[in-house]
Amino acid sequence: MIADYHRLLEDPSMALASATALAEGQRERRLVFGDRPLCVSLRPNLVTKGTYENVRRASETLYGALVRLERALLEEEDLRRELDLDPEEERLALADPGFLASSPSSRLDGFVGGGVIRYVEYNAESPAGMAYNDELTAVFESLPVVVAFRRRWRMRSVPARRQQLAAMLRAHGSRLPAKPAIAIVDWRGLPTLTEFEMFQRYFEEQGLRAVICTPEDLELRRDRLYASGERVHIVYRRVLTSELLAKREVANALVGAYLKGAAIVVNSFRAKLLHKKMSLALLSDDRYEGLYTPAQRAAIAKHVPWTRKVREGHATYRGKSVDLAALAMRERERMVLKPNDEYGGKGVVLGWTVDAHEWEQAFMTALTASYVIQERIDVPREAFPVLLENVHFLDLAVDLDPYLFWGKVHGNLCRLSSSALLNVTAGTGSVVPTFIVEGRN
Repeated sequence: MIADYHRLLEDPSMALASATALAEGQRERRLVFGDRPLCVSLRPNLVTKGTYENVRRASETLYGALVRLERALLEEEDLRRELDLDPEEERLALADPGFLASSPSSRLDGFVGGGVIRYVEYNAESPAGMAYNDELTAVFESLPVVVAFRRRWRMRSVPARRQQLAAMLRAHGSRLPAKPAIAIVDWRGLPTLTEFEMFQRYFEEQGLRAVICTPEDLELRRDRLYASGERVHIVYRRVLTSELLAKREVANALVGAYLKGAAIVVNSFRAKLLHKKMSLALLSDDRYEGLYTPAQRAAIAKHVPWTRKVREGHATYRGKSVDLAALAMRERERMVLKPNDEYGGKGVVLGWTVDAHEWEQAFMTALTASYVIQERIDVPREAFPVLLENVHFLDLAVDLDPYLFWGKVHGNLCRLSSSALLNVTAGTGSVVPTFIVEGRN
């Protein structure tokens, strides 16, 4: 399948025409992250129908386990303490969001090896990339190499942007006016502005009003929320809770509207419970296995790597009680340290990329902050045709990050990187669209 695609690019005229179409398509659609093109690969991520179905089942089963975990976190203060929430985060998490699912849209980030996906993070708060992915898919649909490949293979894409809108409308329920207004809220000057503009155009094409604004642009008047002077009914919240609460003087309108039910905020502030990296530790720690069904426990064992909170004392590892610090030092090349509440790869330390002294210092820092330690998983690498001055085939790490909407998988994000850390925000990644290959024509 992939070999067939690559053979098509051996024709210099095909490669040149496809490279030109990719560059022009991204320029026309403003597919950039900051000042960088979003995609530098001439091949999309090609996934078999069977693999996609396996990913779907695993993701939806784990989502069910996360729902159970969230319920327990809401009920048990001692368990909630494991998350290291600050008081305001906890107050907002305990407030009723006005709809059932705290994260109507979310994303599990993982890697597929041997047909099995393993998840390393859960983005419960503000999963990005949906509009980028849909627009990039449209560009790839027009590439001569993709057109030629489709003569030989049946394949399809799975749009995610419309599912995001449907998830927000469902959260609002029957209370919407005839033409509801959506505020897309984040800070000014971010490299993701182009994606916000894509969402704005899409919402307006669907007959809704949409405004891109910052938290400072919001105003709560007589239990109604206004964005840049316009009444809004739904907040598409892209600003992260921790960053918002760090600027309390500008957080008041959004927080007040949330608590008063003046607007539906998606995702809710309750999403913070599972957005913490500790959520995977609470899934994989056998002390909490009673929270989950047998099927969920089997899925956790298969798809979630060993993850624990960094602390002094003992933890279970492969069925045995071990001193956590001693284990971390002994198994450095098998371990990753992650801040409990960061994004974009910030603060992540990969044990196999640093020496023993650096690792020890990182672990000591983690003991004084809020971190998790996670067992390394194998990151698959594939050859991708990359646009440099010419087309070069590079061996790149590739992930697969399914989006979930009200617990059901619809599409995914895929990133490529030459480094061990796959993250576009960190400046080391490229996005490619995913196509599900269903068989030969």
